Amino acid sequence: MHELVQRLRESVRACRALDRSALLAEAADELERLTTPMNAITFSVPGDPVPQPRARVSTAGGFARAYVPKKHPVHAYRHSIQMSAIDAGLRNEGLPVAVVIDAVFARPKSHMRKSGVKPDAPQLPRPDVDNLAKAVLDAIGPILGDDTQVSRLVVEKSYGTEARTTVRIT
Repeated sequence: MHELVQRLRESVRACRALDRSALLAEAADELERLTTPMNAITFSVPGDPVPQPRARVSTAGGFARAYVPKKHPVHAYRHSIQMSAIDAGLRNEGLPVAVVIDAVFARPKSHMRKSGVKPDAPQLPRPDVDNLAKAVLDAIGPILGDDTQVSRLVVEKSYGTEARTTVRIT
């Protein structure tokens, strides 16, 4: 890889010397592609983040089965995340990735006064960050091939004026 980068740098210098703009542009693009890490992909999904719920268990024919009810909002939330990730250009490159999830919840009106936030209002939203992360990673897992490719995970939750989930993958 190092030798290839060196040859491309030499090609760029030679093209500049000979004023070969088409070759120069092509070599410069290839050099940039090889020397920069995978571009960060960032996308947002509007609306309150939905944590992955605990699975329910039922028995049918003597066998236990774990499931999440079909009408649970997590299904629509995961679908929205998956479609946003595809639209943003996320694809499986087989490399480890870092994922940063920023879950912003709309602050309820019951937390507010005319002068601002009530002093006794909660500082953080209720859902656990691990359940928020589980819903997002389960949504992007099929695109990445498997969520075991995630080498670094940062999850932040907060209150804001507009509810959204922002995901950054590098």
